[in-house]
Amino acid sequence: MNRDVALRYCREEGLSLAAYEALASLEKDEGRRSVLKKLAEDEKRHFEFWRSLAGVDCEPSPLRVLLLKLSYSILGPLFTIKLMEKSEEEAAREYSSLLESVGEGWRQGLMDLIKDEEVHEKELMAMLTDPRLRYIGFIALGLADAIVEMTGVNAGFLGATGNTIAVGLAGLIVGFSAALSMAGAAYLQSKHEARAQPVKSSLATGLAYILTVLILVAPFFLVTHIVAAFTASVTASILLTGLFTYYSSVVEDKDFRREFAESLVLLLGIAFASYALGEAINKYVGFPRSP
Repeated sequence: MNRDVALRYCREEGLSLAAYEALASLEKDEGRRSVLKKLAEDEKRHFEFWRSLAGVDCEPSPLRVLLLKLSYSILGPLFTIKLMEKSEEEAAREYSSLLESVGEGWRQGLMDLIKDEEVHEKELMAMLTDPRLRYIGFIALGLADAIVEMTGVNAGFLGATGNTIAVGLAGLIVGFSAALSMAGAAYLQSKHEARAQPVKSSLATGLAYILTVLILVAPFFLVTHIVAAFTASVTASILLTGLFTYYSSVVEDKDFRREFAESLVLLLGIAFASYALGEAINKYVGFPRSP
């Protein structure tokens, strides 16, 4: 086997070892913590196996470990464990393809690793419970609605006035009112469905909405050139859409590219239609435009 291949797998297993140890130290649930500790013990054996084949030490990147810890703390166990599960699936497939290229003395050890990776996948899947999941839908509701509505409002007022401050103020007024409306709707929906706490559901929706509004209208107060301000706002919309689409695609096992493409077409279509409406209104009403 190529030494560089063994070195790469050694680093990957070292990363998994460090990640599981770090995540176990963060986990408060005793059941999940014990699973993570067991996974770390298995990964240590895998690390030693590949280190023996590589013939050199191969420490993981501290930055990648830190990113996984931040993901676990901020984005939640579900998202991070899903990422780890994908890594375990890929490792099992790649190890299977290497069975014929390793010496007889190493083959049994590699077969044991493949079995471990398959068991790990099942153990990780059993951990896929996260109380925060109950509120993901409400956060998605606030975020997605704010992105679509604010992009439409900004484009519409851009076509009607061409004034950055007017567009920004319109976005703030509409966005604040819509955030309150969406928060109220989330409260009633949660109360009716009885699957999450109504107050937390309302806060999740309202905060997601208003934070998105602030991000999308900020360029209109910071940049005086209307085209530059709108471009920055639309770029922020696309980035927010991409980030949340990636998160939901990992959590819900969906195709990221397809989901993102659909969201992007919807977003840009609404922006174009709103701008055209604003231009039409300006043509007949005659709002003053900034020079």
